[in-house]
Amino acid sequence: MSLKATALKVIAPISLLASLLSLQFNNLQTLKASPEQLSPELLNQQEATISLRLSLLEWLPTFGYQNLMADWTFLNFIQYFGESEERAVAGYGNSPDFFNVIIGRDPRFIDAYLYLTNTVSVYAGQPQEAIRLMEQGVTAMAPNTPPRSYLVWRYKGIDEMLFTGDNQAAQQSFKMAAEWADQSSDDEAAYVAQASRQTAAFLATDPNSIPALISGWMSVLNRAIDDNVRQEATSRIEALGGEVLFADDGQVTVRYRAD
Repeated sequence: MSLKATALKVIAPISLLASLLSLQFNNLQTLKASPEQLSPELLNQQEATISLRLSLLEWLPTFGYQNLMADWTFLNFIQYFGESEERAVAGYGNSPDFFNVIIGRDPRFIDAYLYLTNTVSVYAGQPQEAIRLMEQGVTAMAPNTPPRSYLVWRYKGIDEMLFTGDNQAAQQSFKMAAEWADQSSDDEAAYVAQASRQTAAFLATDPNSIPALISGWMSVLNRAIDDNVRQEATSRIEALGGEVLFADDGQVTVRYRAD
């Protein structure tokens, strides 16, 4: 095979993939309306088109560039998530579709899981879907592959405890988070191991443990990516009898006194 033919064989799939990804991005830009143009009809059309594009990306061949597709889809999600005025009207219903592509293409994309659990569980109101995606992700991981993989088990346990009430599943997830964190040299691993083991023990002896629930919402507060999530977590902690304290250096703690 000639050098030219070999180059074409390599470059053609990459060009096709780049074109399709660019088409997705440009489509979002084209459909984006100014605030005064927002209407439920226009936004419904936009959401339907985004859903169609994401469905296409789920089965589109990647020619070995799975990570590229996951990264590009994640960047599109960040744009989607940041359109606060549009989201206020149309909601976050397409969030699970973004992460179906992201996790399906790159299940070890550890930073994506932070957005997954915040957006799909809290905003889209689909914690079972978030848990399913995390279950899918951890099957492609090991205690140190990728680094901080123990966080996915912890996020999963928190969602199970706070949003589904499946405390037996949550207890197992926290145990796994502790076991994986024990095998990590990451700076926060020791804390995660201790906190996860403690929460698992709470759930074993008291499935409705208020300290465990406060700890769960405190974790949501600490990893919140949006002020609305922070407010929701703060309100939940206060409803459980806790007081959220914000230090001058930005550190957040909770004061709670058991009756």
